Amino acid sequence: MVWIGPTLATLAVVLSGIGHAQPWRDELATWSAASRSLGDLVRLAGTIDAATSPYYLFMHAWLAVFGDSVTALRLPAALAMAATAGLTAVLGQRLVGARAGLLAGLLFAVLPGTSRYGQEARPYALATLLAVLATLLLVEAMARPGWTRWAGYAAAVAALGLTHLVALTLLAAHAVAVLANRRTGPGSRPLRWLLALVPTALLLTPLLLLAREQRSRQLGWVETARPDDLAALAGGVAQSGVVGGLLVGLAALGAARLGRHALLPGLAVLLPVLLLFAAGLVVPLWVPRYLVFVVPFACLLAGAVLATVPLPPALAVVALAGLLGLPDQASLRRTHEWPRSATVDYRGAARIVAAGQRPGDVIVYSPRESWFFLDLGLAYHLGDRQPRDVLLTEDQARRGDLWAAECARPAECLAGTDRVWLVVTGRREDPLAAVAGAKGDALRADFTVDQVWPRPGLTVALLTR
Repeated sequence: MVWIGPTLATLAVVLSGIGHAQPWRDELATWSAASRSLGDLVRLAGTIDAATSPYYLFMHAWLAVFGDSVTALRLPAALAMAATAGLTAVLGQRLVGARAGLLAGLLFAVLPGTSRYGQEARPYALATLLAVLATLLLVEAMARPGWTRWAGYAAAVAALGLTHLVALTLLAAHAVAVLANRRTGPGSRPLRWLLALVPTALLLTPLLLLAREQRSRQLGWVETARPDDLAALAGGVAQSGVVGGLLVGLAALGAARLGRHALLPGLAVLLPVLLLFAAGLVVPLWVPRYLVFVVPFACLLAGAVLATVPLPPALAVVALAGLLGLPDQASLRRTHEWPRSATVDYRGAARIVAAGQRPGDVIVYSPRESWFFLDLGLAYHLGDRQPRDVLLTEDQARRGDLWAAECARPAECLAGTDRVWLVVTGRREDPLAAVAGAKGDALRADFTVDQVWPRPGLTVALLTR
């Protein structure tokens, strides 16, 4: 029952303040996709977001049952992180011992990164859960070979790939573990392992090929990796530089203490990092949060060294990690943007529009096709109270995209309107001057700024004819 404490502790931490921070850009993309019909989801997968489409499908079913409140959107991630802590404890017990597993799970519970990705409507928490589950099932299949156990492992790996393709880099560590285990077990294990991967290959190859074609649109904002990115990784996945540094130090000591027994958890940390970094040197793929799934294995190594001292001082180290992460814990419950200074206050902008709008008002966004998702942010918070999107000609669902299409002749589309709510990115003293192209020309020709409300990351202005 070593899993109970870490599971409950993680659940308590992650559920604390889960609805406080407003959904950020990536979560708005999740809401937009999951709110569509199944046909529209298929269309979206064919244009830009194939790699995430299985997760969107899951969230589509979830929202149909539980609604789209902030808490409902994030609850699957919270439950996944709680289960991850419990499975990390079980895996630690299996590989090292019960105390090591308990301490690993508790350490995972107090990391700011656990709360960060356990309070986000994105697939990273589910991928982390499936990475630990697949590894635990592999350990069981190697210890007690049987087709039932290998089938369970195969299902977990397939689910892992459907949730997050990058997480399949974990299979490199599994391959080394299987080959190393052949020396002390039946020689058929490598063959059974390869056969267990056949369903994953058949299922994911079309998805992988489609996602590869979409890489330029999906990851156009990512730069190629640089050597100093590796140094920043621990702080990125732990969401705290000091806690990430402590985790790396403890994991290194744990790996040294375990020796050859550190092979599987150690490589489960190192190989995905090195493989993604090597790929990121060639193509833009290096995104630290893609590697959140390696954190439980680092905690397992840390738990191994903490288990060498009496329980009270070991728990004190876990508590110290929690205390060091408190500022980051508080910060991430205010905003999920990274860096924190990049916060976009969609909720505040929506309140301004809701409080001041009149019948016949319309709304305009600038820029429209950007990763700030101004229209999605206002639509999420305003719902049916949103003014008519006067320049909209084809919405995201119908277009099969994350961005809507706008009127080619803005002046004609704006004809007959007297009040326009203009929402632009950034803090602008003159919001009209920030609108580019024909849209800006049309607004400046017929409207003047009546009032301006600067909000973090954006500006709301009321224009009158």
